[in-house]
Order: sequence, then C-alpha cells, then structure tokens
Amino acid sequence: MFEHFSWKEILTCSMVLFAVIDIIGSIPIIVSLKKKFGRIEAEKAAIVAGLLMIVFLFVGNKILNFIGVDVNSFAIAGAFVIFIIALEMILGVQIQRNTEATSASIVPIAFPLIAGAGTLTTTLSLKAEYHDINIIFGIVLNTIFVYVVLKSANWIERKLGTGTLKVVEKVFGIILLAISIKLFTANFAQLFQTYVHF
Repeated sequence: MFEHFSWKEILTCSMVLFAVIDIIGSIPIIVSLKKKFGRIEAEKAAIVAGLLMIVFLFVGNKILNFIGVDVNSFAIAGAFVIFIIALEMILGVQIQRNTEATSASIVPIAFPLIAGAGTLTTTLSLKAEYHDINIIFGIVLNTIFVYVVLKSANWIERKLGTGTLKVVEKVFGIILLAISIKLFTANFAQLFQTYVHF
C-alpha cells in the first residue's frame, strides 16, 4: 500500500477535500450552532466525519458494483456535484445545507456539514484518479484541520472577519471549479476509450 505514497497526490487530495468540506466558509454556521447549543463537541464531530469519509472510500465502491455503476461514471457524477458546490462558493448562493440542527456534534456538523453528500461523492471520485493511501492521508489532514477550526471558530471569525472569509471561500471555489473540470475530462476520456474498445 505504501509503495504508492506520494506527497503530490496527498497535497492534491487534501486541497480538493479542503475546498469541498469548506470548513472555513462554514465558520459562521459553526459559531451560530455554538451560540445555540453552548458548546460544540469538536473531537466527536471531527472523528465521526473522518471515519465516514474513510469508510465510504472503501465501501462506496462495493455499493457501486452492487448497483452496476463503474467508478468513472460515478466520478463524472461527482464532478458535477463538485461543480455545483464550486458555483455555490463563487456566486454566494445556497443549493444545499438547509439542514435543521438537532445536536452540536454528529448532526449537523459531522454530517452533513463536513462529511455531506458532496464530500462523500468527492472522496469516491478521487478514488478513480488517486491511490487509496494518499486519499486517506488527505482525509486525516482535513480531519485534523476541521478539529482545529471547530475548537477555535470564534477566534478565527474575529481575527479574519466576514469579508476575508468570503474572499477565501471564493478563491477555493475557483480552485474547486478547475478540479471538477479536470475530474470530468479525465474520467470522460477513460469512459470513451472503454466504449471505443468495445
């Protein structure tokens, strides 16, 4: 497994997941949840979100095989989801995340705020392009970062300010848009070659 270890792949996977999770852009939501519930269980939320992503990375493929969908097709579908998330970030519109909070750890922070449909789809889409070990490291790095942000959300919001947070969100939105196009073209090319050979 470790023979496929690559810092370049880890960095790419980390950046993709960081942009999709958008924990920085979610700080205002986290702060409001903290005010509502008193405190946020950062450890539980981060661990559950990380485990959800890792489990889906391995089980997701089996689910796809069961329903007869190949990884490339799923990756293309994932590229569309990432594309929509990127548009949300750039244009400042909300297509998802309208979830009613019932607790301040697993729901709605671990799921769907961190490890939501977009993140899980992205995790599996990355599998079509990168090695598992590098995706796992990317997930772990993001889980650690999520934990740090959850622990210091109020401080980050005070230091950066709403304006800076919006700029960061839009920059990562553009990066995510480019990644979604790359993911689409790479997997579409592979699908096209498969059908041509048939």
